[in-house]
Amino acid sequence: MRNFTRALVAVGLLVGIGAAHAAETTVVFGAASLKNALDNAGKAFTAQTGIDVKASYAASSALARQIESGAPADLFASADLEWMDYLEKKNLIRPGSRVNLLSNRLVVVAPKDAKIVTLAFTNAGFTEALGTEGRLATGEVNSVPVGKYAKAGFETLGLWTTIQPRLAQADNVRAALALVSRGEAPLGVVYESDAKSDPGVKIVGVFPADSHPPVVYPFAVTAEAKGDGGARFLDFLKGAAAKPFFEAQGFGLIETGTAN
Repeated sequence: MRNFTRALVAVGLLVGIGAAHAAETTVVFGAASLKNALDNAGKAFTAQTGIDVKASYAASSALARQIESGAPADLFASADLEWMDYLEKKNLIRPGSRVNLLSNRLVVVAPKDAKIVTLAFTNAGFTEALGTEGRLATGEVNSVPVGKYAKAGFETLGLWTTIQPRLAQADNVRAALALVSRGEAPLGVVYESDAKSDPGVKIVGVFPADSHPPVVYPFAVTAEAKGDGGARFLDFLKGAAAKPFFEAQGFGLIETGTAN
């Protein structure tokens, strides 16, 4: 009887330890364009470590402001440098943890069944593709990274005066993508990775790389991160095991991983 009791106690301890381990969670605030890749990487990380990854996706601007307001994030992944700079200047990311991990391309998409195949980056080309009342969907051009990149690109190419009145500005890149995928907008400016995530759209044009600032994704552990889950997940994302998840979605990897 005594041995049986000891066995029950041992089993109880093991169950308790296992439950505590399974309950360990790291919270990621990620740019909306990272959703597919980070979800897949998170599952692999959980299988390897037992640490659950919970992710919240939105525009980098919205996520940065939430972190500033005290939202409990352990890791922040931004779609541009400016919003990471914003948090760093406020001492809201852990010193030494910041790394420029990914790159992306800015593209123009149309619904998959649209007649257009290749879009000419001219005033006439966009006017014809948009039609009389059509809108071009992208992120909000003053705060959402994809919208900021798009505005810079159109200005460099001399197209902003034509495009600006025709914009449908969304809260984040995936919301802009959805407008095109549902046929509510004949064109949209998103990242190549977003276009690859949605079979309802096709790429009809790629912005010249020198028409806008490089699309760079910096990652950093937040200053208020709980435990070491955020740092461990970031180490995983920087390693070879995570590379296929990013490449499958069309991201480029910045091999040097240097901070900015």
